[in-house]
Amino acid sequence: MKNIRVVLLGELVLLIAVFAILIAGSGFGPSAVLWFLDLPSLVLLFLVLIPGLIIMGAWKDFTKSFSVGIKKYTLLELKNIKEAILAAQKLTVFGAMLAIITSAVIVLGKIGSPEIIGPNLAVCFLAGLYAVIIEFFLMPLSLNTERKMNEEMDLEDD
Repeated sequence: MKNIRVVLLGELVLLIAVFAILIAGSGFGPSAVLWFLDLPSLVLLFLVLIPGLIIMGAWKDFTKSFSVGIKKYTLLELKNIKEAILAAQKLTVFGAMLAIITSAVIVLGKIGSPEIIGPNLAVCFLAGLYAVIIEFFLMPLSLNTERKMNEEMDLEDD
């Protein structure tokens, strides 16, 4: 992986293509795209992820993960970057769980209206979908950093 940014862009194109094929195959048309948009879940997810990384002191290292392979980092810096990515992965899961549980409590609070349970339950799961998508982008960052760490350790052995 020479340029992680190209890899991430390729993943984005792949994700959009798969999503477009799924939507097109559903028979519901382009309006089905709106079913996958839930701003409160997305905001809640990022309100856990970004401040969490800042509070842990890992934000700077996390932002460096987008330039591993482009810029030269020491082994210690690469280890810190790897830990920051791992923290981001865990925070994404925690944020998604918080959003899912919060949404489920709201849905269960309106259990007396059966006609709205289905659409509201669908919204509950969107935070999980967003977490999977974020993880889809965090995995190559982690792998790229791990490979660079291995290269650095190899160079130190020589």
